[in-house]
Amino acid sequence: MNRRTDATLTVGALVVLITLLRIVLIPLIVGIFYVPDAWLSFEGRNIAATAVFIFAAITDWLDGYLARKLNQMSAFGAFLDPVADKL
Repeated sequence: MNRRTDATLTVGALVVLITLLRIVLIPLIVGIFYVPDAWLSFEGRNIAATAVFIFAAITDWLDGYLARKLNQMSAFGAFLDPVADKL
């Protein structure tokens, strides 16, 4: 493979990894609410979960933007992104 193809594969993989990160963040948001009160107050859990949610929303925008801007759309990405959105 030439360098341009390697870079294209790397960027395409990055877009899919960002989408997978969004799926991994879902259990984290749920888990935050099960943290004991001694570790984090109710308000702290709400703030932490909201921060993770906002980060996930930003990654949703970012993976779509990168895929379109860099012309890195794939069949797997087209399948995975709506799945991540629904979870």
